[in-house]
Amino acid sequence: MAQIAKKTKRYPSDLTDEEWEQFAPLMPKPGRRGRPREVDFREVINAVRYLVRSGCGWRMLPIHFGPWQTVYGWFRELARRFLFQTIHDVALMLDRERAGREASPTAAVIDSQSVKAPQAGTRGYDAGKKIVGRKRHIAVDTDGRLLMVNLTPADISDSAGAQAILDGIRKRWPWVKHLFADGAYDRLKLMDKAAYLDFVVEIIRRSDDQKGFEVLPRRWVVERTFGWMTRWRRLVRDYEKRIDVSHAMILVAMGGNLIRRNAHP
Repeated sequence: MAQIAKKTKRYPSDLTDEEWEQFAPLMPKPGRRGRPREVDFREVINAVRYLVRSGCGWRMLPIHFGPWQTVYGWFRELARRFLFQTIHDVALMLDRERAGREASPTAAVIDSQSVKAPQAGTRGYDAGKKIVGRKRHIAVDTDGRLLMVNLTPADISDSAGAQAILDGIRKRWPWVKHLFADGAYDRLKLMDKAAYLDFVVEIIRRSDDQKGFEVLPRRWVVERTFGWMTRWRRLVRDYEKRIDVSHAMILVAMGGNLIRRNAHP
């Protein structure tokens, strides 16, 4: 990190030249009509990464990033164009190839995490975790890279939230065939849908005589991914009112991890 920090302009969250070169061609091209575009997309991405990494508010962005209204406006526009999703997925495939794997995974691990969401437009109560907020249903590959995320109120069960995950995986990652999950996903409706979509779901259960904490095969991978998320302080809680904004914040964080890993192996 010290070597990378020397390459950034101001903050550790700033993009280095090597990181920016990875996805600069994906940024929107200026229109042929109208006045020339004045915004610097690299500074917009730097500002968004600073916000997600530090956990500050939009109005508290350092002034040298430019007016916060401009940064927020372009953040919403880029999210509307699914650019953060594209950047994340491209970085994921490059990272898998760098690790000697196929670009598209064939197995995934699913799990969920309930987080407090004080400003959410719709939220629910997770009686098991005793949390009022939202639930993050995610699928990761066997190395912990995020494949899919589905955000719901916290009162939605794991198996119900996972049904949208199955639909999304089948469309975006068609080679995935095998899913690992815990006992909360052993439900008839979910298993029927998995069979219909040609998935094999393997339930990883705790041993009956287990005492205390024990690392379970495959299950620890998705828990580590949740740990990676919460290192970005904006994701410790869900501060967003809109679900699409919260979804984009997660992609910024997880895509940022992959981009840095690819640029500075």
